[in-house]
Amino acid sequence: MRVFLTGGTGFIGRHVVDALVGQGHECVVVSRGTRTWNSVAVEVVRGDPTKSGPWQKAVWTADAVVNLVGAPIVDPPHRWTDARKAVIRASRVESTHCVVDAIREASSPPRVLVSGSAIGYYGSRGDRLLDETAPPGNDFLAKLCIEWEEAARAAEDSTRVTVLRTAPVLGRDGGVLQPMLPAFKMGLGGAWGSGDQWWSWIHIADVVGIILVALERDLSGAVNVTAPLPMSVNEFVKTLASVLHRPAVARVPEFALRLALGEAAETLLASLRVAPRRMLDTGYAFQFPELRAALEAVL
Repeated sequence: MRVFLTGGTGFIGRHVVDALVGQGHECVVVSRGTRTWNSVAVEVVRGDPTKSGPWQKAVWTADAVVNLVGAPIVDPPHRWTDARKAVIRASRVESTHCVVDAIREASSPPRVLVSGSAIGYYGSRGDRLLDETAPPGNDFLAKLCIEWEEAARAAEDSTRVTVLRTAPVLGRDGGVLQPMLPAFKMGLGGAWGSGDQWWSWIHIADVVGIILVALERDLSGAVNVTAPLPMSVNEFVKTLASVLHRPAVARVPEFALRLALGEAAETLLASLRVAPRRMLDTGYAFQFPELRAALEAVL
């Protein structure tokens, strides 16, 4: 299989490329930088995925497309100025429009588009258990995800579309842990906000596993890419500190987060208890369903 990827040089994308190559597939990665792979199975096409260009022709020869590009939401921590929101939106929505345009222009379209989204689609929902049938929220991230998903679904007249509503990802070489670890390793880590808000998460190995399932099986529509056991921020912090053999007695109060990050603080304060119902229904066996084992594997 020949797979075209946007975001292939990012944290998740690198792992997906390595997994596909390991299974004997070919990958074509669009990149604005100079990243290279030590593999003849990976071709790098120069281009800006947020803008139309010659790179789109590489989509025409692909059997599948994986669309993962997106500027960081809060890492490094940015206040959401209008300019920053525009960058976040363009990196997701405009790039997806360009990918879909290329798919629809192909004489023989790829058979599947696997496209990114996020559990921010649901907005902060307290204790409610959220599967893929739950309605969207109404904040900036929710509206962004709605637009992002609609852009991907415009390809449904040409190919199967799977949308990945991904939780914060745990990994050794990237993901949500990286900005936390320095403080936690020094024993200065702790919860944020009340700590009672629900925190959904997933290990990078299961993100890759779910993407591979989405490529290979007849799975369309939205899929929650989360581990099956969400927990509170307090529980998450307690487990992380335990794995590191460090105390975690500090706490960042809600007012301090809002003062520092403004509207962007909602990404940390939102309560999202998300269930991967569709993946469980497929029989997918999570490699890391429990947090302690996931953290031990990472750390």
